[in-house]
Amino acid sequence: MTRRATFNRRRFLRRTAGVAGALLATPYAITSNALGGEGRPAASGRIAMGTIGLGGRGSHDMQALMSNDDVQMVAVCDVQGKKRSAGKRAVDSKYGTEDCKTYIDLRDLLARADIDAVLVATGDNWHTTAAILAAKAGKDMYCEKPMSVAVTEGRALCDAMERYGTIFQCGTQRRSVPRFAYAVELAQSGKLGELKTVYAEKAPAQWFNNHPRATLPAEAEPPRDVVDWDLWLGPAAWRPYNAKYMTRPFWMCNLDFSGGMITEWGSHTADLCQWANNADNETPVEFEPAEGTIIARYANGVKLVFEEGKWPLHVRFVGTEGSIYVDDDGTIEANPKSLLADKKFGKGYPQANHVRNFLDCFKSRRQPIAPAEGAHRANATCQIANICQELGRKLTFDPVKERFVNDEMADRKLARAIRDPWRQ
Repeated sequence: MTRRATFNRRRFLRRTAGVAGALLATPYAITSNALGGEGRPAASGRIAMGTIGLGGRGSHDMQALMSNDDVQMVAVCDVQGKKRSAGKRAVDSKYGTEDCKTYIDLRDLLARADIDAVLVATGDNWHTTAAILAAKAGKDMYCEKPMSVAVTEGRALCDAMERYGTIFQCGTQRRSVPRFAYAVELAQSGKLGELKTVYAEKAPAQWFNNHPRATLPAEAEPPRDVVDWDLWLGPAAWRPYNAKYMTRPFWMCNLDFSGGMITEWGSHTADLCQWANNADNETPVEFEPAEGTIIARYANGVKLVFEEGKWPLHVRFVGTEGSIYVDDDGTIEANPKSLLADKKFGKGYPQANHVRNFLDCFKSRRQPIAPAEGAHRANATCQIANICQELGRKLTFDPVKERFVNDEMADRKLARAIRDPWRQ
C-alpha cells in the first residue's frame, strides 16, 4: 500500500468513526469549521498537523502553515508551559474553537493516529531526534534548520526518511524565494560561465559569546508543567537546571546544544552555494583555514569561501563570465548587468512558497525543494568547516564514506554522545 493510499484510508476510517460516534451521541452538532466553506476544504480534506516547538521561529512557522486552507493544526507541544499556552491560544484563535490539544512530551503528540504531519521547530539540539521519532510514527514533516548538530546525526536522519518513506522539507526557505532561486539558476545554467567560487556568509562573530561548552550554576528546578527540564535537555548531556540554558543567545553558542557558529547562517548560505554547484548529494573534499575563515574545495574544483557575517545575509556566485550577488534585503546585483534584464524581485525571505511546496509534496509524494539529503550535505559542510576551524589545520574529507581521510582525531568530532533513552 502506498503512503498516499494509507493517508486516504486513514481519512476514511476517521470519517466513518466520526459518523458512528454521531449516531451514538445526541444531540450532535456539526460545526461550520468542520464543514469548511468559503473555499476552505472540509475537515476530511485537510492535512491534520501538530507543532513541536513553539519558540519564535516555531510560532512563525506554525502561522505560515495555518495560513493554508488545507491545513488544520490540531495539537501543539512544548516543554515550556508559557509557550504551550501561547501556541494553543494562537491555534484556537485562528479557527475560532477551543479544540487544540497541548502536550509536554512530543511522543504523546506523535502517538496520535489522526495527525498526518508535524512541524519540528525545537532548538537545534532536538531536530534530528524529533525528526526520526516523527518518521517512525508515520508523520511527514517540515523541520527547521539546521537539521542536525553533528554529521553522523544528519546521516541518521536521512537514512530514517528514506527507510520510512517520509516527506521531509528542511526550513531553508530561501530555496523558495525567487531572487535566490534565480541566482542559483544563473550558476547552474552556465550563464556565469564556468563556476569558480561560491561565497557563503557565516553569522557575525559578535553574535556569539565564547562559551562553547560552558556549564552554569544549578538553580531550583521548576515544576514539570512549567518546564520539563529533562525533556528540554533531551539527547544532550545532563546538567542541573539553569534558566539561562534555554535562552537562544546561550544555547546557540554551546556545542552541547548546537552545531557551531558557522551553521547558524551557513546552513542557509552554504545550502544555496551547494545548490548552485549542483552539489546536493556531496560535500567539499578539502577544508583549510585562511585568514580567519575557512575555504573549502569541491571535487569539481569549485571553491566555497565562508565570509564573515555582516547583515544582510547574502551569497555570491562567481564564474569565468559573470557573477551574481543576492541578499535578504532584496538586493540582487549581477555582472554583467544584462544577466538581470528587467527582472524585479521583492524584499525579505518569506516562507509562504516553501510551506506550500511541502504541503503539495505531502499530497503528491514527490521530493520537496529542500529534501533531507540536500539539507544534510549543506549542514555537514558547515559542521566540517567548524571542525577545521577548531583544529586549525587542513582537512581532507571523503564525501562517500563521510569520514576524514586518515584523521582519527577529526573523525571523533563528527558525532556527539547521545543521552539515553534518545539513541536512535
